Amino acid sequence: MNIIYQQAAQAIRQKQNELAEIIVARQYESQSAVWKPFGDPGRAKSVRDAGYHLTYLTEALAAADPALFSEYLAWVKVLFAGLKFSEDVLPTTLEFTRQALAETLEPHLKLAAFEYLDTALTAYQHAPSTLVSFIETDNPLTDLTRHYIDALLRGDRQSASRMILESAEQGTAIKDIYLYVFQRSQREIGRLWQTNQISVAQEHYCTAATQMVMSQLYPYIFASERNGRHMVVTCVGGELHEIGARMVADFFEMDGWDTYFLGANTPMEGVLRALSEREADVLAVSATMTFHIDKVSGLIAEVRRAGLDERTKILVGGYPFNIAPNLWQSVGADAFAHDARQALIAAEGLAK
Repeated sequence: MNIIYQQAAQAIRQKQNELAEIIVARQYESQSAVWKPFGDPGRAKSVRDAGYHLTYLTEALAAADPALFSEYLAWVKVLFAGLKFSEDVLPTTLEFTRQALAETLEPHLKLAAFEYLDTALTAYQHAPSTLVSFIETDNPLTDLTRHYIDALLRGDRQSASRMILESAEQGTAIKDIYLYVFQRSQREIGRLWQTNQISVAQEHYCTAATQMVMSQLYPYIFASERNGRHMVVTCVGGELHEIGARMVADFFEMDGWDTYFLGANTPMEGVLRALSEREADVLAVSATMTFHIDKVSGLIAEVRRAGLDERTKILVGGYPFNIAPNLWQSVGADAFAHDARQALIAAEGLAK
């Protein structure tokens, strides 16, 4: 059955632009009072958004995991609520998506696509339109996290830095600062952007400031005794979200590993060269966006084709892998982890 899903994904990809135009044309025809006031720029954004919906649908089909599409629609529901869109906007768009697919795909392929659309729509009806804060839930450093975010949102990175350094000097474990302050604050900043409470510029500022503060903790991070193990940490080409991967690299440094952090948007050939030169025991690959899963799969295939996997085990992580428990197997990895702490545990098992 998986081959049918993959064929459906490929068929949609081939006609994605055409499909997006059809969907938006029907939106504007049936809901002209809603959409026409936005003019040509608004129409262009609608076509872009319809393309996003199709991209996430194809990635879910290609991975044979409807959760990837269902979770995306739940994310969009919160986003649209923050933008004050009518609740029927997305369901109407998806109905036009169904119509366009029905007219375009072969019968057996459209049935596969409809299965995922129906599953996602059912989940969408029960998904919340708001998100609770990431700060206070099961967080032993709630006060520090809250004050840290407040400072960042004021644009006061000096105060944010000072409170983190003081906490470290007072004996707070650096790993706890990473998990309960940096990780939680990044998720909270993302929630505030998703719910239209802060701008994308503020979100970028907070991320850049956190990366700066993380670098100030390096005297603590690199003080650990080395254990002789080596790791390469990377994001696939096109992936611009690197802070999660950097947290993973720093966690491993704290545990005595020698890490080689390649960062965002790393070309495949650069990753392969680094694995060979560093004689890495583990390659950690991060992907935040679902539409980069195919690049993760492609990178892993190249590592194995080059024979580098005889020494190097492959660990994957990031948002898509957290919501689709079997996805790591689909892309050919040796293991996956939800966060930096679990990545360390998984890698220790792989490197034995």
